[in-house]
Amino acid sequence: MDRFGKIEPGFDKPSPNGVYISPYTTQPIHTRRRIVLSSYYWTDYMPLLKSDPPQKCRWHAYPTTAELEQAALQAILNSARKAINLRGAFHIVLAGGTTPRRVYELLRKADADWAAWHVYFGDERCLSPGHAERNSRMAALAWLDHVAIPASQIHLIPAEKGAEIAANNYAQTLANIELFDLVLLGLGEDGHTASLFPDHDLGNTPGAPATIAVLDAPKPPPQRVSLSAQRLSAARQVVFLVTGAAKQQAISDWRKGVDIPAAAIAPEGGVDVYLESGLIGS
Repeated sequence: MDRFGKIEPGFDKPSPNGVYISPYTTQPIHTRRRIVLSSYYWTDYMPLLKSDPPQKCRWHAYPTTAELEQAALQAILNSARKAINLRGAFHIVLAGGTTPRRVYELLRKADADWAAWHVYFGDERCLSPGHAERNSRMAALAWLDHVAIPASQIHLIPAEKGAEIAANNYAQTLANIELFDLVLLGLGEDGHTASLFPDHDLGNTPGAPATIAVLDAPKPPPQRVSLSAQRLSAARQVVFLVTGAAKQQAISDWRKGVDIPAAAIAPEGGVDVYLESGLIGS
């Protein structure tokens, strides 16, 4: 039911799970939201105006981490099937971090048309190729080494060459990819995503390069390569995966419209944020 007493289309009958559409809040129109609640998850739609174009967020909160990971798994597989059916290939950008790793471990057991998958990375640490802290190494151990994606379709960031050379090289790798089908991202305690940190260049202005050489990251190692906010936004779908109580403040800031780096990712279709229900308030 909306604030004028009208039933939202499609929600005129209560569901067995108690689905409920809240009235719009009394916030200014650019931050009004509606909330869909169920026993499984709830989704909060709230556009934010900090980026240009404005970032549109869909917040999907899950009672447990396991449910979030299963939802993320299905979202990835559904995106892949749709892309392959329509265009014959699936182009996905991977995130680092603990929650993505657990999702990748689920993917290794999935049935998919792996030969049509093309894998890219949202950022990488400038470490040796086999270093345990590299995102590509984590993804390989958790998933990529265990499925039949052709090696030529797994596009690593050559971060061992140093941030500037690697950024230039990876920009060339991405040059012929107009839109990614799916971009996976995480969220740091300070609101960073990929290796786009507060008070650093986010690459979110018109004409920004596809990649950024990060030379002074606030957490080790200082040298990294990141896709820019503009390039990460060039996607048909963007999904953030967020777990852990330490992210509470970053989520609160994001939802209040604070200009954190994650808010700079603004694809035309908006972003989906999958998070634990404890991180978000009603």
